[in-house]
Amino acid sequence: MSSVEPVKASSRQIAAEFRRRIDAGLQIRPAGTAKSNPRRLLSLGYTPRYKIELFDTIFYLTNVRQNPDIRFFVAYVLLPDRGEAVRSIYPRIFYKDVSLVWRSASHFVRSEHENWIGKGDIKTFIDDDGLESYCSAEETTDLPLEIQSSLETLVRRVRRPRRDDRAVELILRRGPDDRIMPYRDFTEPRRAAARDPRNLVHRGKPIARFTRKGDPESLRFVAGFEPDFGSGVIETGELTSRLYGGVIRRFRILSRNRQIQYMFMAGPELVWIIPPQATTTVLTSYGVRPVDVIADEDLSIPGYEYHFLDDSSDPPEWVSQIPPGFVGPVSELDPSRCSAAPWIDRMPVVREFRRKVLRAGRR
Repeated sequence: MSSVEPVKASSRQIAAEFRRRIDAGLQIRPAGTAKSNPRRLLSLGYTPRYKIELFDTIFYLTNVRQNPDIRFFVAYVLLPDRGEAVRSIYPRIFYKDVSLVWRSASHFVRSEHENWIGKGDIKTFIDDDGLESYCSAEETTDLPLEIQSSLETLVRRVRRPRRDDRAVELILRRGPDDRIMPYRDFTEPRRAAARDPRNLVHRGKPIARFTRKGDPESLRFVAGFEPDFGSGVIETGELTSRLYGGVIRRFRILSRNRQIQYMFMAGPELVWIIPPQATTTVLTSYGVRPVDVIADEDLSIPGYEYHFLDDSSDPPEWVSQIPPGFVGPVSELDPSRCSAAPWIDRMPVVREFRRKVLRAGRR
C-alpha cells in the first residue's frame, strides 16, 4: 500500500534499458496510427526517460508534454511476465484531469465537431424522465493512487513542457464522434475481473450513498469502508494549481477495513475527494485497476466542476455537474466552472476530515 518513487537512474540509463528490451524482442503495441510501425515512436522522440515500478508492473515515461487540451506523459506499460511467447509493452497517454488526478486515456475523438479524450468505461442511469442514459465512468481511468506522487515529481523536473500535438493520435485509438464506450482492450480486463466474486468490493454494492436525494448531509458509509482519519493516513504530498489558488495538499487515507483507499485534496479554500480505489494489486495494460469501488458519484465532485449556459443549443440550456442548489462562485480562470464547495463542505466526511486531519495538522 506504500507509494512508490521513480527509479533512481539517469535518463540515459533508462533509455538504454528500454532499447535493450525492445532489441531483445519486446513488442511495442500502440493502438493509434503508430500501430503500423511501432518503433517509429522511438525515432520521433518518444524514448522514455523515467521508470516507475508498482506491483511488478513497470511504467516507462517520457518527459511531460503539453497540447492545447491536456498535460500528459507518453507512458509504456509493461505487465508482469505471464509466460507469453512474445511479450508486449503498451504505449499510453497519462494526463492530468481538472480534479488534479492523473488518468490513462482510453481512446480519443477528434473532428471538426468534436475533440475529447475518452474517459474509460460507461455506466447507465435513469434520468428524471425515467429514460435510461449512459455516461463515462471517469474514475475507471484513474491511475493507481500509489503512483500519483511520482508523476507529480516528474512533472516538476520540466520547467516548460514541450508542445506535442501528434502523440495522442499516434498512441490512442480514434473513435467516431459519438463513441463514448472504450474499446475491448480497455473493457475486457474489467469484465474478466468482475466475473470473479473475490474481486467485488462489498459484493459489488455501493460503499457510500446519500440516503436523501439532494442532501449532502445524508451521506452514509457501509461500516468499515469509511476513511480512517486516525491511523489510516499513510501518505501526504503537495502540488500547485492556478485553478485552485496555489498549493494543494494531498492525503492518501485507508478505509478502516483496509480494503479501499481515498485521496483527499485540500487547497487554500476547497477540499474534495478523488474517487476511492481498491487496494488490489492487479493492473491492466492501461495501468489502471480493473476492480471497481462503487460509491455515489456525488461523493467525488471536484472542487470546481462544469456549470454554464450552453448557447449552442436552441434554446440555450444550462449544463451542470453540480447538484441543483449547491452551485458556488464562478472560477476566475475558467468561466465554465463553478465551485462545488456548497455541496462538498456539507458532507459529514469532509467536515470530519477538516477537523481531524487539517486542523490537527496545523496544531
